[in-house]
Amino acid sequence: MTHIYQHILALIFAVKEINENPHILPNVTLGFHIYNSYFDTRWTYYASLELFSTLGKLTPNYKCDRQNNPGAVIGGPVSEVCLHMGDIPSIYKIPQIIYGSPAVIDKKTQAAFYNQMFPNLEHQYEAIVLILLYFKWTWIGVISAQDDNGERFEQNVMDKFAQRGICFDFIARIPKMSFSSDIVDMVEEGFEMKESIMRSTVNALVMHGEIETMLILRTFSHVLAQELPATKRNGKVWIMTAQMEFTSFPLQRDWNIDFLHGAISFAVHSSEVIGFQRFLLMRNPSIEKEDGFLGVFWEQAFGCRFPNSMVDLQDEDICSGDEKLEALPASVIEMSLTGHSYSVYTAAFAVAHALQAMHSSRYKGRRIVDEGGKLQNQELWKLNHFVKRIVFNNSVGEKVCFNENGEIEAGFDVINWVTFPNQSFQRVKVGKIDSMAPQEETFSIWEDAIVWPSNFNQVQPLSVCNDKCPLGYHKAKKEGEPFCCYDCIQCPEGKFSSQMDMDECLHCPQDQYPNMERDSCIPKDISFLSYGEPLGITLAVLALSLSFTTALVLWVFIKHRETPIVKANNRNLTYTLLTSLLLAFLCALLFIGRPDKVTCLLRQTAFGIIFSVAVSCVLAKTIIVVLAFRVNKPGSRMRKWVGKQQAISIVLSCSLIQAILCCVWLATSPPFPDIDMHSVTKEIVLQCNEGSVTMFYCVLGFMGLLAVASFTIAFLARKLPDSFNEAKFITFSMLVFCSVWLSFVPTYLSTRGKYMVAVEIFSILASSAGLLGCIFSPKCFVILMRPQLNSREQLRRKD
Repeated sequence: MTHIYQHILALIFAVKEINENPHILPNVTLGFHIYNSYFDTRWTYYASLELFSTLGKLTPNYKCDRQNNPGAVIGGPVSEVCLHMGDIPSIYKIPQIIYGSPAVIDKKTQAAFYNQMFPNLEHQYEAIVLILLYFKWTWIGVISAQDDNGERFEQNVMDKFAQRGICFDFIARIPKMSFSSDIVDMVEEGFEMKESIMRSTVNALVMHGEIETMLILRTFSHVLAQELPATKRNGKVWIMTAQMEFTSFPLQRDWNIDFLHGAISFAVHSSEVIGFQRFLLMRNPSIEKEDGFLGVFWEQAFGCRFPNSMVDLQDEDICSGDEKLEALPASVIEMSLTGHSYSVYTAAFAVAHALQAMHSSRYKGRRIVDEGGKLQNQELWKLNHFVKRIVFNNSVGEKVCFNENGEIEAGFDVINWVTFPNQSFQRVKVGKIDSMAPQEETFSIWEDAIVWPSNFNQVQPLSVCNDKCPLGYHKAKKEGEPFCCYDCIQCPEGKFSSQMDMDECLHCPQDQYPNMERDSCIPKDISFLSYGEPLGITLAVLALSLSFTTALVLWVFIKHRETPIVKANNRNLTYTLLTSLLLAFLCALLFIGRPDKVTCLLRQTAFGIIFSVAVSCVLAKTIIVVLAFRVNKPGSRMRKWVGKQQAISIVLSCSLIQAILCCVWLATSPPFPDIDMHSVTKEIVLQCNEGSVTMFYCVLGFMGLLAVASFTIAFLARKLPDSFNEAKFITFSMLVFCSVWLSFVPTYLSTRGKYMVAVEIFSILASSAGLLGCIFSPKCFVILMRPQLNSREQLRRKD
């Protein structure tokens, strides 16, 4: 894999700079050995044993020469290598610095000598969440490797993402690379993963893996290129973890890398190292014979072969050694230190500064050389203490140190990948996550610098399960679906939502109500039954007209007070009844207009007392009619009960009871002006609160009791001779009266606002008009239209 050679070059360049720097390990030449683990556990252990054997002779735990004594081990880039390479060096108390995927270290002895050039994994998980939330990608897919690291990643992100409102359409596993007979199963798993991705509606895919994951991803993309057009292949945004360094096999050299275009990845923070590109361009396999890796890299990078008698070169291109590295695309080698290669570079400097700190402490400024500049072997086991506590500024002026867990104190860069048709690419830094910065400066991103996948036409893609709920709607969970998937339901009556995607609709302030779209609130109108509106004018005119009519009837009866029809059935009761009806009509005017303390106190009490007087007058008239016919029977003893005193007693006693009820009402819980903001959606209703609803219905109930009694007695007396009988007319009047007030109760309770007042006014006017019309219209007709009938002779003739 060509990019792995860049890690080697980073180490060589770092050692070269250290040895050329007079301020780091003066008079000491730092060396290194490179061992290949082949990303395999057995080869990793084999390389570890070679460290502590005589050069060229694998004899575990036997080393007879004083040269080539390791001071520290730098390893990587995959977690399996990082995990197993430390087992043997830990026995010899040699510090290990890994530069790739963090491994899970369980052994205390190994952890004591373990340091990593990778920040705490929790910072990366948080960085992924921040990116997703920033772009509002709440509906994602997750792809991870089939190993311990993949399971650990899933366990961590599932809870973290769910807590922040992010959910998954799918979680797929990358088939584990294998060269055994289960290759068919691996291919089938790969196609299942492909199907999950292609049928998914997500546009953001989080991928967790390592270097070999990039190899599989390239293979996966190459297979899709054979099946699907480019418009469908590049329809997702890849979000890759920092462990996924770009690399490729030689056979993948000419494969398209457009799947990376617009991808976002994380990388351990790095800066441009001055001089590396010049150092890289000076590599030449013809000159640097001691670099055994350079020739292999050269052949893989340029697709040629160096002359070798052992190989038939008839059909191969010959490597001249003069090929130019700058002509290679970035998919083969990059011209700057980034990612893992930058970590290797920093790790080498960390070891050098730790060595200098150790020997400066040991010799307190004296020379630190012995026998030709060789570091004393017996002191190297102490190096780990200084590695863990080392603090220095690297060549670009950035602080380097490890925390108490052996993790480098650094942040992450947010990288945007831009690819080109010649299989080259550019990593564009578009943001950073600095866990050591103040909270408000932890995350920053330069959105305008991001290039999105070509399918999105440079418009930020959305990755949500469904469109956001518009204003006036709220989210409702779909049964059996992840919480990111929901229906949008319009806010119920009386609520609104002024933001998109609201979980719940809100109530408007009490003095406002939702508009038709239910996306904002409108101030309520102040409402009361006023004289300035049609309904108020109509009722007022009606009340005054009926009052005038009643006054006119009263005048007619007073003018003709000496006529027999007026004298019949107690003339004084008639005057009292007409007066109470006149006041009842005028009482209705108290209910119109803006409520205040005085009108609220007078409304119901005046209405109750006046109507009680009117109904008690009707009751007295009815009783007198019945008693009058009883008295005329021979031998009747009821003559003493007939007279003015009895009529007055009935009226006064009934009215007094109602007056007492009203006084109790006013003394205990009187009516008062009130504001009703809830009964009518769009209005603030100014009304008179009844104070005690019980007392209100007691007043109505007593009045109803009088009306029922009057109706009952009148109904029983309806067949008495017409000449002296008002019972028939009283029966009709009380039937109207009772009907009005029986229908009043449900109507009053079912209406709201000013219409409640209107219902009560109408009931007062209708019931009063019923009494006036049914009782007095026949008499007025006789008095005014048929005066010849208003004589004693006519009345006697009808007997």
